[in-house]
Amino acid sequence: MKLTLKIWRQANAKAKGSMQTYPIDGIEDDMSFLEMLDVLNEGLNDKGEEPVVFDHDCREGICGSCSLQINGEPHGPDRGVTTCQLHMRKFNDGDEIVIEPFRAKAFPVIKDLMVDRSAFDRIQQAGAYISINTSGNTIDANSTPIDKHDADDAFYAATCIGCGACVAACKNASAMLFTSAKVSQYALLPQGQVEASTRVLNMVEQMDKEGFGNCTNTGACEIECPKGISLENIARMNREYMAASAKG
Repeated sequence: MKLTLKIWRQANAKAKGSMQTYPIDGIEDDMSFLEMLDVLNEGLNDKGEEPVVFDHDCREGICGSCSLQINGEPHGPDRGVTTCQLHMRKFNDGDEIVIEPFRAKAFPVIKDLMVDRSAFDRIQQAGAYISINTSGNTIDANSTPIDKHDADDAFYAATCIGCGACVAACKNASAMLFTSAKVSQYALLPQGQVEASTRVLNMVEQMDKEGFGNCTNTGACEIECPKGISLENIARMNREYMAASAKG
């Protein structure tokens, strides 16, 4: 398979970036998108040129670090997958593929296709901890009754890998889907009730402080999310936020 790659190159956070064109050949259908970029970088290294920097780690759809905008879509044209799970059979011989970093004020470019997503870490840290008695007669977690539907919803919310596709897909670069998933995974469980009010207030405040935009309910975030995190989490977070604000 022969392809033409148009890739965003940026030397560092302060440098002015631009799109560079790279022809590539010998790409097989069963290669992952990241393996295709590996082939490109091997060729660039052989020619003494600077390889393209992109983020990756597990390459199993778990860590969420392989965050690339491919032909205008976070993680590319497939659904329910991360970039590392995207295979080249989704493209055709002779295709032109545009590859960019996720674009958001809160995700500044570090170099080339790598962005700084530490804003997500700070939002989670703002949620703080869960209070559980660990001294004396500690209660076994399995002895706490939890409604099956609540347990399932909490589990589904917790599958968010923090890749940032929701932010990249949103016209306002909103982090509402990510933040609401992290709020929901605790708000649905009895163990998360002690700090529930302060948690949602602090996380939303930090989200706004990081410079993410507002949600306009277009639903692009849910469609592009590789884990299918539901918009219902945003509605739940809004209810939690209103209730916590009323208490204050």
